[in-house]
Amino acid sequence: MPGRFSCLMAALCLMAGPASAQQLPPAIVSVQVLKPEPMPIVNELPGRVAATRTAEVRPRVGGIVVSRVFEQGSQIKEGEVLFKIDPAPYAVRVASAEATLARAEATRQNAKDQLKRAEALRERKVTAGVDLENATTTMAQADADVAIARAALQEAQLNLGYTDVTAPISGVVGRALVTEGALVNAQNDIMATIQQLDPVYVDVTQSSSDLFALRRARDAGELLMATSDEARVQLIFDDGSTYAHSGKLLFSEASVDSTTGQITLRAEFPNPDGDLLPGLYVRARIEQAVRENALTIPQMAVQRDQSGQAYVYVMKDADTVERRNVRLGQTTDSHWLVEDGLKAGDRVVVAGAQKLYPDAKVVPETVEPKEKAAQADTPANATAEAAAKSGQQG
Repeated sequence: MPGRFSCLMAALCLMAGPASAQQLPPAIVSVQVLKPEPMPIVNELPGRVAATRTAEVRPRVGGIVVSRVFEQGSQIKEGEVLFKIDPAPYAVRVASAEATLARAEATRQNAKDQLKRAEALRERKVTAGVDLENATTTMAQADADVAIARAALQEAQLNLGYTDVTAPISGVVGRALVTEGALVNAQNDIMATIQQLDPVYVDVTQSSSDLFALRRARDAGELLMATSDEARVQLIFDDGSTYAHSGKLLFSEASVDSTTGQITLRAEFPNPDGDLLPGLYVRARIEQAVRENALTIPQMAVQRDQSGQAYVYVMKDADTVERRNVRLGQTTDSHWLVEDGLKAGDRVVVAGAQKLYPDAKVVPETVEPKEKAAQADTPANATAEAAAKSGQQG
């Protein structure tokens, strides 16, 4: 008898279960209507800072360094004297060249007088024509000797001027590599290095397959590739902070590194405060293209099953939902790019989908998508996006 009573109670519970579940009120969910909108294709790439101009200060003449006249690590201007080499030997050579030129000019004057005398005698037919020819030749040789002596004097004066070693470019000069009393050889020894650090270059690398994929999408009409003048570039430091100044993309290499399969892209950034130093590792966020008719959904609307398949719930009719598998692309702000599975006009459940199931009844409340354009320009949002992206990849 007790066993029959237990079976009867179990049967009553099974019959009452579905009825109780059907009596639960429909869930209230937030629904967003998908609308196509332009979406920038942003890639975050590794890179290093490089000086826009680098010059090694080398002596043009050899000699003993007698003084260093600059402060190491300071900002200098082009043409500013950095070192002085002992000028005495070169001053002597200038004096010798001046004397050689004076002698050549005196010889030329004598040849000129002889030529005038030979011309006068020839007119009176006192001398033979060969004498006039010899005087003309002597005069030409004297002119050549003067030209040679003048060139030697100019060279000596140049070498004397080169004893003042000057800055070839403006920029920040590093440490002195030679000291007073050192013997330096012309064109061989490096005395210091100057780097121009405002603006600076940032050389970043990108996989050739990624870049070619962007170009194929452009050729297919799916993307609009940004030109060098249009591409915005932002820098992110190791601590996650964003550099205050944005840069511009200059060009990409015309060749692929055979060892890594990477292509180098170069951007230029202003550096008024000297925060960017050559060799510094950074990450560059580059807007390389724009997808004109992109569909995006909030990340909170996406769920994944045990196999990792991403899906969302879409309104099937006025008050029921259906599951829709989706293929997702990149993230921007707090949204996913939808590659496949949804179309414009679909009403996607963006909040309250965690407890839904196919054909569940809901009370939909339509919400407008939040404005993402203003958020995309803020440093804090860029940092949050980078963190979210790395978390998804992990």
